[in-house]
Amino acid sequence: MITPAPGSSSVEVESKYDVDTDTALPDWSALPGVVRVGDAEPRDLDARYVDTSEADLARNGVAVRRRQGGPDEGWHVKAPAEGGRSETQWPLGDLGDPDADPVVPDVVQDAVAAWAHGPFLPLARVRNHRTAYALLDADGGLVAEFVDDRVRARDERRGVESEWREWEVELGPAGPADADGRAALFAAVDAAVFAAGGRPAASGSKLARALGH
Repeated sequence: MITPAPGSSSVEVESKYDVDTDTALPDWSALPGVVRVGDAEPRDLDARYVDTSEADLARNGVAVRRRQGGPDEGWHVKAPAEGGRSETQWPLGDLGDPDADPVVPDVVQDAVAAWAHGPFLPLARVRNHRTAYALLDADGGLVAEFVDDRVRARDERRGVESEWREWEVELGPAGPADADGRAALFAAVDAAVFAAGGRPAASGSKLARALGH
């Protein structure tokens, strides 16, 4: 994964899948352009999501989180974008007590001002033991990243906890840039996942699933 510069945005192109706790990993040998799978890279992630009391961010399809762990640790804003979802990122800054309620930095509040104004309150906590695998082309370029996620989540407003396992495949910088190429790649991803016993994700995001959507 390439970590963007602070305040920069990128568009995520990815597919998500639900999977049972004991399902074996997919065989990626039929993916176009992929010649090698990188070594397993474990990551422990802890994401704290916030929203207004009236859920103004969620109503506009926007998510704000503070995530610890992984190569893209920091504050993230995810919003709808053509072809996927945009993600803008900033450093964590002075974290203080990591278990205290997140205090949204001014720069992040400014970034979401078109959709919502604070105060921002705890919404959900998503803790994830992730194992990431780079799907590489002949030159070592990242065609896509596959992650195997084992998730524990808490809806902070309802006090409801949940656990599940899911897979994600996200297009990398060496992946196809044209629509037909991307469609062919993700069709092959679907085929590999379904052959392994995975299925299309019932929720569009971890946050949505944590909140029961």
